[in-house]
Amino acid sequence: MIALLFFSSVERARAADDDPTNPLPIDIHGFVSQGFIKTTQNNYLADSKRGSFEFTEVGLNFTKNLSDRMRVGAQLFTHDLGPLGNYATRFDWFYLDYRFFDWLGVRAGRTKLPFGLYNETSDIDAARVPVLLPQSVYPVSNREYLLAQTGGEVYGDISLSDAGSLEYRLYGGTVFYDTADLTAALTNVTVPYIYGGRLMWQAPLEGLQLGGSMQKLRIDAVDTLPPAQTMALIAAGLLPPNSTGSIALQVPALLWVGSAEYVAHDFSLAAEYSRWVVTLEASVLAPKTTLTSERSYLMGAYHVTPWF
Repeated sequence: MIALLFFSSVERARAADDDPTNPLPIDIHGFVSQGFIKTTQNNYLADSKRGSFEFTEVGLNFTKNLSDRMRVGAQLFTHDLGPLGNYATRFDWFYLDYRFFDWLGVRAGRTKLPFGLYNETSDIDAARVPVLLPQSVYPVSNREYLLAQTGGEVYGDISLSDAGSLEYRLYGGTVFYDTADLTAALTNVTVPYIYGGRLMWQAPLEGLQLGGSMQKLRIDAVDTLPPAQTMALIAAGLLPPNSTGSIALQVPALLWVGSAEYVAHDFSLAAEYSRWVVTLEASVLAPKTTLTSERSYLMGAYHVTPWF
């Protein structure tokens, strides 16, 4: 796959520094990116065999410190990625954050999920070298339920003295789907729960961090079969005579990842290994099916000059 990315960013405010008398200093940042996807064989993300410009992202975010301990923020986001997004504008994330101590803080709202090394920065083009993060662990097509959750979070940093420090994140809530990003046959999509956490060890060796993340969730939906298929299944005795072809689905999933990263001067090296266990439970027809996938990558980068 060949992907070309144009990125521009705008930022404003820093009003707290420029005008200390301003009662409402707000940091405002934005980004616009336009990509092009071309593949030599199968379509990927969009109609990429013919080449596609359906790879657009636009974001505008606002953050404000209400006090030394309290902070609020929100981001408006719209995108188009093949059949996904279609420029529907939504709040990507929003939160109210209060930090009691270094080792204890709380957030509420639609907060980013601390999964792996880079999930929290996956929506910030300028924070990464590759146009797409490794798709084995950060699939862009699953952005809707991997980026953020609506609920609460507890976090903090614990000093281990000469042994470095530990950062912990624990969260729980739900995910609200936009029907524009779903297959037309699926309706009544809900996430009864999502919860998980991440533990990262900042080693005494500067630039080295190791950690693990876990996430558990369940997706409920209704899948409606085409009328011809419904009638065929009724005739075969696989559906009751009065069936409308609607099948209730439950998809519980357990995702975890082990992470390692080393950054020294202009060089960075990262590796992650992940296992995703996804179960499909249908009200009729299919028995419970469980699929386990192993995912991994090794990624390096070197900053040659300020422009390359």
